[in-house]
Amino acid sequence: MLYSYAECENKYGNHYQIAKAVKSGILYKLAQGVYSDMPNVPEFAVIAYQYPRSVFTLDSAFYYHGLTDVIPDIYYLATPKDAAKIRNPKIRQIFNCEDRFPVGISEMNRQGMNIRIYDRERMLIELIRYAKKLPFDYYKEIIESYRRTVYSLDIQRLQEYVVIFPRSEEIMKSIELEVL
Repeated sequence: MLYSYAECENKYGNHYQIAKAVKSGILYKLAQGVYSDMPNVPEFAVIAYQYPRSVFTLDSAFYYHGLTDVIPDIYYLATPKDAAKIRNPKIRQIFNCEDRFPVGISEMNRQGMNIRIYDRERMLIELIRYAKKLPFDYYKEIIESYRRTVYSLDIQRLQEYVVIFPRSEEIMKSIELEVL
């Protein structure tokens, strides 16, 4: 389980006791202000804990949903437009408008850790929106994955999501041609 510095301070009393617990191996310092009672915590879980308002998107979400086997070099996180800039070289921040940001947010349990991630329907829309920015082979691999799993998609949810985005008719037409 992950803990903030404040939570550790409540549990152990003060900085000295926290440092003592870390030294003795009862507690593990994973990042600035992030602690765990487990020695090995996946990096994505630490990042999700550090940025609780963010949501995994694009390459990270495609990989976590099993749509590609390409492990991303960096983590892609979506945040509201008014969020502070994330200054971590391992993270690429995608700013979203307030009305589109919450669309499709779901929770996923990955390696025993819960993370916020956009669902597969939202990610299909993002795939179409970012098609020109993605390498062609990568794009085709993900489209093929969607074609193989088309019957597990919630088409009604997809249609509800699409109308929120600009150029919704073009996006839906592309989805119909490429996936459905």
